[in-house]
Amino acid sequence: MPKVLIVDDEKAIRNTLKEILEFEGFETVEAEDGQTAIQKFTATNDFDVVLCDIKMPKMDGIEVLQKLQDLNPDTPVIMLTGHGTTETAIDATRKGAYDFLQKPPDLNRLLITLRNATEKTNLVSETKVLKRKVSKTREIIGESSAINKIIDTIEKVAPTDARVMVTGQNGTGKELVARWIHERSNRASGPLIEVNCAAIPSELIESELFGHEKGSFTSAVKQRIGKFEQANGGTLFLDEVGDMSLSAQAKVLRALQENKITRVGGDKDIDVNVRVICATNKDLISEIEKNNFRLDLYHRISVILIHLPSLNERVDDIPLLAENFLNEACEDNKIPLKAFTPEGLEEMKKVNWSGNIRELRNVIERFVILCGPRITELDVRTYTNPTRGTSTVQGLLDNFTKFQDFKDHTEKIFIQDKLRKNNWNVAKTASEIDIQRSHLYNKIDKFSLNREDE
Repeated sequence: MPKVLIVDDEKAIRNTLKEILEFEGFETVEAEDGQTAIQKFTATNDFDVVLCDIKMPKMDGIEVLQKLQDLNPDTPVIMLTGHGTTETAIDATRKGAYDFLQKPPDLNRLLITLRNATEKTNLVSETKVLKRKVSKTREIIGESSAINKIIDTIEKVAPTDARVMVTGQNGTGKELVARWIHERSNRASGPLIEVNCAAIPSELIESELFGHEKGSFTSAVKQRIGKFEQANGGTLFLDEVGDMSLSAQAKVLRALQENKITRVGGDKDIDVNVRVICATNKDLISEIEKNNFRLDLYHRISVILIHLPSLNERVDDIPLLAENFLNEACEDNKIPLKAFTPEGLEEMKKVNWSGNIRELRNVIERFVILCGPRITELDVRTYTNPTRGTSTVQGLLDNFTKFQDFKDHTEKIFIQDKLRKNNWNVAKTASEIDIQRSHLYNKIDKFSLNREDE
């Protein structure tokens, strides 16, 4: 059901529009002035279209339009006025209005405009999802000094052909950095070929990288073009390069030295023009000392070193990442946009993100599916790690050092859960948990419990 925000200072007009639109199958929310409209829009941000009067006290419709555009430029805003002029219509359109209707609006035109606007909203949402599925490249999100330094390094390195080594724990975004470098390079029009060295058996890695000739081994029933040849004129991304066998390392070293490869079972040199970007979660210096990795290859592939910090080392970026992933997950799952409470975001920063950004993205999707419109501190504690979280006694004990903090937290969880189950009926909840109603009101006030945060 499309959701419409009606903004008008005249109650009679709001009521009329509400009755008409709800009869036609729209869900409506009313706002009597611009400031209220901004507050309601910010609280949910899930409106399909906004109907906004121009002439209003305190904040006029054009100012409301501009603030809504700042909050979400994809939401169509239809302007209404009883004193319409061509100049006003042009001004509103220039500032982002979807359409301009005079009051009282013609019913048929109003409904057609609303349906077109909601279709636009759906198309914009679907386009975003499709683009994200087609393109694996996302934005590098963060404002920490470490992330700014990485972005600055990428901008400097990308236009060159320098080989890059990206290090960091699993889930920190090494593949994303490789994609950024490729897409900002002079090779962006060429292919980006990815090879996960850890996922390919050691006896097949050479065939995967360099290809093979027909009959070169038992299962070689036809000629195969390797990843080096496929990446010719573009970029080859060797992920988990620390897991590559020593024999494959020797051939990669030759390919980098001479820009030539030889297929398995072949005797012909093939020229290749490839930029190599490598990534690993291992300490290659330690692997070299153990004779698991070649020192000469290490020097060849690590002209530029980019180290990605773990998510626990950049906690100030967690709110930005969480809100971005939350919007994406809502769009992907076709669920109305949800939001974190301030306490929920703070709680996210206290979590031990051993799986880094990959874990964060998965947890956010869990929130979208299991939580209400507002993701609270309690939700974060409950769903971040279901096998170890607040659903177990040990999880609670691990989170607190002081008895009073532990007592307050468990009391808050208990009361909030009972209120939610009783649809915030205070009298019923007080009777059920066997305390006086006034006592329960005091607890609600003490813990700042609010139905709107559910």
